[in-house]
Amino acid sequence: MIHVLTPDIYNRIAAGEVVDRPYSVVKELTENAIDAGATEIAIEIEEGGKKRIRVTDNGCGIEKSDLAAAFLPHATSKLSSAEDLAAIATLGFRGEAIASIASVSETEIVSKTAEGEAWSLSSKGGKMGEISPAGGAKGTCVTVDSLFFNTPARLKFLKSDASEEGDVTNMVARFILSRPEISFTYLVNGKVRYRSFGDGLKSAVAVVYGADVLDKCIEIDADKHGIVLRGFIGNRNFYKPNRSYQSFFVNGRYVVNQTVALAVANAYKNYLMTRQYPFYVLFLEVPTEIVDVNVHPNKADVRFADNRIIYGSVYSVVSAVLDGSAGALEYVVGSAPRAELKSTFPQNIPEKEERPAPVRQVADPNRPFEGSAPAQMTYAEAKKELQFDISPIGKPSYIPYREPTPAVLEVRSPAAEERDFFEENRRALLEKEKAKQQKIDPAALEFKGELFRTYLIYEEGDKAYLVDQHAAHERILYDRLRRKCETRTALSQPMLLPFILHTNGQEFAFLLKNLDILRSFGFEIEEFGGDSFKVSAVPVDLFGMDLERFFGEVLSSMDTLRAIKLADLLKDRLATMACKAAVKGGEKLTDGEVKELLKEMNGDMGIKCPHGRPACVKIEKTELEKLFKRIV
Repeated sequence: MIHVLTPDIYNRIAAGEVVDRPYSVVKELTENAIDAGATEIAIEIEEGGKKRIRVTDNGCGIEKSDLAAAFLPHATSKLSSAEDLAAIATLGFRGEAIASIASVSETEIVSKTAEGEAWSLSSKGGKMGEISPAGGAKGTCVTVDSLFFNTPARLKFLKSDASEEGDVTNMVARFILSRPEISFTYLVNGKVRYRSFGDGLKSAVAVVYGADVLDKCIEIDADKHGIVLRGFIGNRNFYKPNRSYQSFFVNGRYVVNQTVALAVANAYKNYLMTRQYPFYVLFLEVPTEIVDVNVHPNKADVRFADNRIIYGSVYSVVSAVLDGSAGALEYVVGSAPRAELKSTFPQNIPEKEERPAPVRQVADPNRPFEGSAPAQMTYAEAKKELQFDISPIGKPSYIPYREPTPAVLEVRSPAAEERDFFEENRRALLEKEKAKQQKIDPAALEFKGELFRTYLIYEEGDKAYLVDQHAAHERILYDRLRRKCETRTALSQPMLLPFILHTNGQEFAFLLKNLDILRSFGFEIEEFGGDSFKVSAVPVDLFGMDLERFFGEVLSSMDTLRAIKLADLLKDRLATMACKAAVKGGEKLTDGEVKELLKEMNGDMGIKCPHGRPACVKIEKTELEKLFKRIV
C-alpha cells in the first residue's frame, strides 16, 4: 500500500537535505535576511547553535497575512513561475528552509513591516501556534531553540559545541565578505566575535582576517567580455596552511567550485611549495543565464554553461597578476607603471614555464563576441578555440573521458604469505645484540677534534667514531621531549614578548578543543579575543622555535586529524622543531658543549636522528690502513 506522507513527516525528511547542522540553519536564515534587503544583520548562537540560533535583520519584514505561509513548505516570495529558475538573483528561492527548520526545532518568528505592526508566530516540531501581537522594530527576528530536539538520532551525530561553533563562524565570515555593504554583528555565547560596519570589502577582509592581511594581498578587478573577476589574492610570498582561507563567490553566493579552485591553484603552482595554499577572496559575476545555482541541496556549488571559459578567465587573470606581466596593469586596482609593478614582486623566483596565450572569451551564448577582439566571435566559436584542459575536474561532455585501466593485482600463493617467525626472531636478537655492542663507556672515548665544524672525532682503542653534531643533538632533544610529553612533565620557558596567533573560525575551534593537549606539551596558550590566541611560553627545550611555522604545520593537518590523534601529530611536529633547535652543521662548539653532547649521548654510538639518519659512524683502524695500502 502506498501512503501519502503527512507534512510533519516529509518536512523532517526535507530537513535532512536542507538543515543538517547548526551552520546550515544560520546560512538559510541569513540568506533570507539578505534577500529581505537588510542593511544590518545580527547573528547569535549558544552552545554551538544546538541550544539557540537567532538571526535579526532590519529588512522589509513579513506581513501578518503572510506570516503563517512562511512556515509552509515550498512557500517563497522569490519565485512565481518555472521561467524564474533560469535567472535566479536571490540567495534563497526554494521555500524549504523555514518549514524544514521549524519541523526539527522550536522556532519563533517576530516580524514588522515599515507601515505595519509587529506580529509573532511560533512552531514546535512543525506544529504552529497562533499569531499574536509583539514588540519589535522594522524587520524580522527568527529564533531557533533546541535544534533536533525531536530527532535524537540527528542530535547524537552533531559535533562538539566547539566544532559546530567553528563551522558557524566560518559561514558568518563568508557572509561578511560576500556582503561588505551590510553591517554584521556576530555573538557567540553572548560575546561579540565579529562586528563589521558595512563600509566596503577592505574593511570586511580586515574584520575577518586582520588588517595586516591587506598588506600581503593584491586587489584585482578584471572584466573579460562580460565575466567580471574582482577581489583580493595573496601575493607570491603569502600562503596559508590549509584551504579554509579561500573564499569564492558567484554572483554574491559563496560556493566551493572545483573549476575555479583548479584555475587559481594552477596559477600559483610555481610559487607555492607542497602543503602551502593560496589566500584569496574572489567574486565572479556572470550573466545568470550561464550559471545554474539549483544543482546542490545546500546551494554550495554551481554549474557553469562552459567550465573552460570560466577556467580560462580566472587562470589568465590570476597568472598575469602573479607573473607581473604587462597584462596585470589592466587588472590590478591602483596599479603603477609596469616597471614599478614588477618591482613589488621578488625577483629571485624563477620564471614560470610558458603558458598558452589567453583566448578570446565571451559570456553570453546569445550575442556575438564583443570588446577589442579583431573579429566578431560567437560563444560556440570561442568554445572551440579554448585549449585549457580541465579533465581532472570531472567528466565534461565536451572532453572525451576514459575510465582508468583497472590495476592488475598480483595474486600470491598461500605459501608466499607464510611468515618465518624463527628468522624474524633471529634478526631481532641480532639487532638487540648489535645495539649492545654499540653502547660504550663515554669515559673510554678520547676527543681528537672536529672536521668541517660538523663532525666530532673520538678515538677508542683501534676504533674511531665520527659524530654528526646536528643529528646527535636532534635525537637527544627529540627523546627528551617525548619522555616529558608522555609523563606530562614538560617545562615551559616564558617569552619576552607573547606570540599572537591569528586564526579563522575553523582553526580557532580546532585549537580551542585541543588547548589542554598543547599545554601538556609545555605551551602556555590562551584565547586572546576574536579568533586569536596568545602564546606566552613554549617548551623549554624548544625556546626560540619558529612558532608561526610550527602552528602552520599543525593547522595544515587539521582536516586529516579524524584518523590521527593530535598528541601523535604534535610529537611529529616537535621532532621537526627539535631538528631546527639542534646545533647546526658548521656551527663551532665549545669544549664544554662537546663534553655535554657526549654525556647526553650516554655512550650510544648507534644513535640515529628522528628521521632515521645515522648520527655516528665507526671506522676501524684496519679500514684506514687499507686505504693507505698499509695492509691488503
